Amino acid sequence: MGNTLVIGAGGVSSAAVHKMAMNSDIFTKITLASRRKIKCDEIAKSVKERTGVEISTAQVDAMDVGAVVALIKITGAKLLVNLALPYQDLKLMDACLEAGIHYLDTANYEPEDEAKFEYHWQWAYQQRFKEAGLTAILGSGFDPGVTSVFATWIKKHKLDSIRQIDVLDCNGGDNGQPFATNFNPEINIREVTADARHWEGGDWVTTPAMSHKVEFDFPGVGKKNMYLMYHEELESLSTHFPDIERARFWMTFGDAYINHVTVLQNIGMTSIEPVVHEGQEIIPLQFLKTVLPDPGDLGALTKGKTCIGDIVTGEKDGAEKTYYIYNICDHEVCYAEVGSQAVSYTTGVPAMIGAAMVLKGIWREPGVWNMEQLDPDAFMDMLNTQGLPWEVHELEGPVSF
Repeated sequence: MGNTLVIGAGGVSSAAVHKMAMNSDIFTKITLASRRKIKCDEIAKSVKERTGVEISTAQVDAMDVGAVVALIKITGAKLLVNLALPYQDLKLMDACLEAGIHYLDTANYEPEDEAKFEYHWQWAYQQRFKEAGLTAILGSGFDPGVTSVFATWIKKHKLDSIRQIDVLDCNGGDNGQPFATNFNPEINIREVTADARHWEGGDWVTTPAMSHKVEFDFPGVGKKNMYLMYHEELESLSTHFPDIERARFWMTFGDAYINHVTVLQNIGMTSIEPVVHEGQEIIPLQFLKTVLPDPGDLGALTKGKTCIGDIVTGEKDGAEKTYYIYNICDHEVCYAEVGSQAVSYTTGVPAMIGAAMVLKGIWREPGVWNMEQLDPDAFMDMLNTQGLPWEVHELEGPVSF
């Protein structure tokens, strides 16, 4: 059904490619490419051992538009799935336009020299993709991604209008390390140390990073401290749900994690400003990434569960209603299936499902789209059959935290 080129060879990519191979009726040819071909070959070997499916591998610099276009031509791919770094989004979108193929990613563009992630750079491509008759899907991970589809499903099936959305991301897993991030350390720490922002009353409200903490009892996990943060889906949700009065994002962190990040920030190790060390210019955060554990190596060590979802309040037939929709994912079950822990799995599987929606022609409207703008039903059905089953429950009233 579909010839797919995947760019990037981290933990998310590994999970996505394994699941693509498990759906070979949809993904009839898969090519995995990265700057380091050896990482692609390692994933391809695991895919072959676990599924029996052979995938092709290649070396490519995602920042080199000409090289990516040439690879697209060689492979004959119809869809590029960008699972590389968010710094590379625009270059890969340029390559797709030049080569004439569809595009999908899991995280919005972020300039390499500025800790700022916004959609406006990618939304600016809307007309170019529309005129080319090509589809670009933004943010087909879990959050953003599934959490946005959850909101659209609630709007379609449970509510007439949405007034409040709280996205709750809980990782109850433990990898036994003194300090480690669950995905790319550079991106993770940039997110955590940025000012918190949420949408309320028609404008953004900014508060200091990690300053608003609430304890919440998560299904399947238990009580955890969650912190108010800014996350990219807030920008698109507040744009595409015009009735929204408040949209917030929460993520859980243990005390040890918070203490480590605070110390690292205080001594300048989370900075993205270059410094000179023994005559050589380095960026502290990139150096820190080098010495921290690779999230892709933590799968075998991680135990516990994640719980990610939305609490949505709105009106139905004139009455206020609140729903909690979520997925619970087990780290050890994920590792047994695809060799990745649940944080990679919960991003990689939705990337595969989003790609399947494009290849099947279900999501094929020309232009650039966020997940909440698309019909949710087929995507939600695949979540249930592809390892991310969801539950929805009506709550007694809106959240008070």
